[in-house]
Amino acid sequence: MMRRLGFWCAVALLAAGAVVRAAGIGRILPIVRDDQVVVSCELTDAYTDEVRDAISSGLRTTFTYDLELRMVVPAWVDRTIATAVVSTSDQYDNLTRRHSLTRVVNGRVDEATVTEDEAVVKQWLTTLTRVPLTQTANLNANRDYYVRISARARPRGSSLFSFADAITGSAKFTFIP
Repeated sequence: MMRRLGFWCAVALLAAGAVVRAAGIGRILPIVRDDQVVVSCELTDAYTDEVRDAISSGLRTTFTYDLELRMVVPAWVDRTIATAVVSTSDQYDNLTRRHSLTRVVNGRVDEATVTEDEAVVKQWLTTLTRVPLTQTANLNANRDYYVRISARARPRGSSLFSFADAITGSAKFTFIP
């Protein structure tokens, strides 16, 4: 009896892990250009039916991305060079059938727009393009760095990432001036 219970618990955990991995951060692209480090990324499979339903009900839906630029330090704790917090949100108006989209970077409104196109809403919420992290003057030449991104969604009841509170991903690069 205990063996059977243990087996089914293991199966349930594996199934939950597969569901959690369904949504992920794909294509994290750190770029060093014009004396700046900028990052682009896209969430895969994050714009689910539950998210679409939450938006169409009029709930403000927000995707928050925590970006960290870290330097790899062998045999020690990696050093954080820069951080940024980006929030993309959608407030749908049922009367006018328009989406009010807002992008906030580090507490400042970076961009705002209004649209009726759901494809624009999906791209707005799940894609970051050229978010500036730091100046290259803050980097050491010929060192390894990585960008780590953690993403979460609100409202939580939309079960965007299933059992996980946030999903994370990272991409490594070597700074060569």
